[in-house]
Amino acid sequence: MQISRIIRNTLVTALVVAAFVISYNVTDADFGRLLRNLPNGRELVTAFLTPDVVTRDVETRTVSIAFPIPCGSAPNEDVIPLSGPRLVPSVDCAEPLEKFTLEGFDLAPDSEVVIRWKLPDERTMTAIRTETDADGYFTFVVEARPIVATVDGIASRLEVDTLTPVGDLKPSKALKDVLDAMFVTIFMALLSTTIATIIAAPLSFLAASNITRRGVIGTIVYYIMRFIFNVMRAYDPLSMALIFAFWLSFGPFPGAMALTVVTIASLGKLFSEAVENIDKGSLEALQATGANSLQTVRYGVVPQVIPDFISYIVYHWDINVRISTIIGFVGGGGIGYLLNLYINDFKWHQAGTAIWAIVIVVWAMDFLSAEIRKRLT
Repeated sequence: MQISRIIRNTLVTALVVAAFVISYNVTDADFGRLLRNLPNGRELVTAFLTPDVVTRDVETRTVSIAFPIPCGSAPNEDVIPLSGPRLVPSVDCAEPLEKFTLEGFDLAPDSEVVIRWKLPDERTMTAIRTETDADGYFTFVVEARPIVATVDGIASRLEVDTLTPVGDLKPSKALKDVLDAMFVTIFMALLSTTIATIIAAPLSFLAASNITRRGVIGTIVYYIMRFIFNVMRAYDPLSMALIFAFWLSFGPFPGAMALTVVTIASLGKLFSEAVENIDKGSLEALQATGANSLQTVRYGVVPQVIPDFISYIVYHWDINVRISTIIGFVGGGGIGYLLNLYINDFKWHQAGTAIWAIVIVVWAMDFLSAEIRKRLT
């Protein structure tokens, strides 16, 4: 007996070790690279910890210079002044994908700088954001991308905007946009949870074995409902959001509908398990008095499951707020969609504002749901 236990424990340990080894290999784990690249994340972490919450009015000053790509594709008639605000590239022209250094002199000191390309068709493309020092100087390495090449003898222009804060502090645009988007997210989750509850609550009784699984018809209905709930639960919220996005176009409503489908399955399972765990004594007492099935459910089951139902509903509203954030990344609207836009535009401070808003709301929802569940138990 002792030997068999040792063999069993050895096999279990070997399986666990093998699973971790396989996991390490298939994920190409490289913790050394993680440690070496920690400095690369310093800028991101700093931006996330300093969200864009307040701002001041900004005075914008623009300096530009023509920059032919490739060389000889357009005349370079701009003369770089020797003083005053000016841009000085390390070369007068460049070939596609060639890198060069761009310097700015005598610009507004201690100001944010936006470096962009102005294409021959008047479109603009932001290249990078940086800052000037106390002397109004900056330097940055720019790549001559093929998209900014000369068209019909007209060269693209390198433009630099210096954004100098002026006036008193006020709520930033990012903060207002984040609050609006978070408002949408909270009520997306509320709408989906409400619709899912209305649908899942009655269906859960059909998926409860102690209520439905009686006779051939009841057993068939029970297994059909269980199968439906399991199939619906198998769909990831992101996959469901993509389906509804292509069906109804992108926006908050498709996101809410995707959440509704997933929540129906989850609440249906939780509700049915709550029904199956009720005290059978009250049911037997009602049946002994001659109560029919509907009366038994109405007076014996419902009063017992209401606290659990409410607890699950509030808890799932909390979960749906978090999930709706991720759904926004595939066009489902709300704070996730706004966060995705900020990240794609490299607006790290604004992204930090959205992340902190998500953290605060999730914490508040978690606290609220915990307090409600505590009062119901």
